[in-house]
Amino acid sequence: MSDSSLAMKEENIEKASKALKAMGHPLRLKILCVLGDKELPVMDIVSKVGTTQSNISQHIDILREKEIIVSRRDGSKILCKVRDVQILNLLQSMQKTFCNI
Repeated sequence: MSDSSLAMKEENIEKASKALKAMGHPLRLKILCVLGDKELPVMDIVSKVGTTQSNISQHIDILREKEIIVSRRDGSKILCKVRDVQILNLLQSMQKTFCNI
């Protein structure tokens, strides 16, 4: 194995580790299960997850800081989605196993 392929694997391992750590909180995993491959407004996430907007926003901020999701403003709405295909693939595997919604 070359040094460059090892470095690439280390980068992927770090990314997966960071993602799994962020997803390790039950509410954050629930948010991600609701999002899946969709882009949703925060208030839709709130209604589907079933907690307060403030609580959801705090956890969305953590997911954003950990580079799991991205968000954008559309008028008065904040829309969120999973950041990249690697995270989405990881999430889809977790959804098949754990989410069942």
